[in-house]
Amino acid sequence: MSHSTTDLTDDLVAVAQQKTDTLIQEVREQLQAQTFDFNNLELMRQMVNSFSDSRGMTRLAIAETFGEMIGKPATPVLLEGLADHPNPVVRRACAKTLTLIADPSAIAGLVHALLNDQDTVVQGSAVGALARIGKPAIPCLLEILQTPDHSESIKGHAAWALAFMGVEAKESLYQAFSSDSDEVRAAVVGAIANIVANEPEEQSFQILLQALDDSAEDVRSEAAAVLGNLAYQPAVPQLIDLLQHSSAQTRKSAALALMKINDKTALEPLKSALAQESEGDLQPVMQLAVNQLERL
Repeated sequence: MSHSTTDLTDDLVAVAQQKTDTLIQEVREQLQAQTFDFNNLELMRQMVNSFSDSRGMTRLAIAETFGEMIGKPATPVLLEGLADHPNPVVRRACAKTLTLIADPSAIAGLVHALLNDQDTVVQGSAVGALARIGKPAIPCLLEILQTPDHSESIKGHAAWALAFMGVEAKESLYQAFSSDSDEVRAAVVGAIANIVANEPEEQSFQILLQALDDSAEDVRSEAAAVLGNLAYQPAVPQLIDLLQHSSAQTRKSAALALMKINDKTALEPLKSALAQESEGDLQPVMQLAVNQLERL
C-alpha cells in the first residue's frame, strides 16, 4: 500500500470516528434535555452501526448510552443488529448491550443468536444476556438442554446460564429435576450447587441426595462432587453405598466426595472398597481418600 493510500485510509477512519463522536454527543445531549425521540429507529440504527468503531471506549460509551439512558426502546434495533449485521464486532456489542438492558422481549432473538451465530463470542454474549434476564429465560434454556440436536458447547452455555441465575431460578429448577432428560437433571444439580452456596436450604440438599441414586452417571457424579465440596455429612451413608456401584466413575466420585467431607466413619468402607477395586486407575484415588481419613 502506498503512502498516499495509507494517508487516505487514515483520513477516512478519522472522519468516521469524528461522526461517531458527534453522534454520541448529540444523542446524550438530547437524552439529558429530554428531547430524544424514542421512536427514532433510524437514529438508533446509526448508533448500532457505530459499534464497528475500532475504539473500545467508544463502543462502551455507545453501549452505556443504550443501556443506561435509552433502555428497552432500543431492544428491537439491537436485536436487528444481533440477527443481521455482517460485522461480528457489531453483533457482539449488540448482545452485550442487551445484557445491560435485560429486556425479556429479547429472549427469542438471543436464543436464535446462541443457536445460529457462527461467532463464539456472540454466542457467549447472547447467553450472558439470557442469564441476566433471569427467570423468564429459564424455559428456553431448559428446552435447549433437552434437545438432542444441540451441541455440547451450546448445552454447556445453557447450563452455565441456569447456574448463574442461582437463587432466582430455584423454584423452576426444583420442578425441572423431574425431567426425563439426563442433561436437564445434571444441569439442575450444577445450578443447585450455586444456590446452596448462597442460600442453604433443606429442599436443595434433598434433591442432591436424590440425585445420588439417579439412573444417569453424570447426574450421580455431579451430585457427589457438589455434596463433597459442601462437606455435607448427611450424604455419607449414601456415598458409602456408591463405593460398590457398578460404574467406575460413580465409585470415583463417591470416594473423592467422602475424602472432602472428612468423616471418619467412611474410613473402613473406603479400605474395603480399595481392597475390592479392580480398576487400576481408580485404586490411587481410593488410596488417597484412605490416607486423608487416616490423618483425622
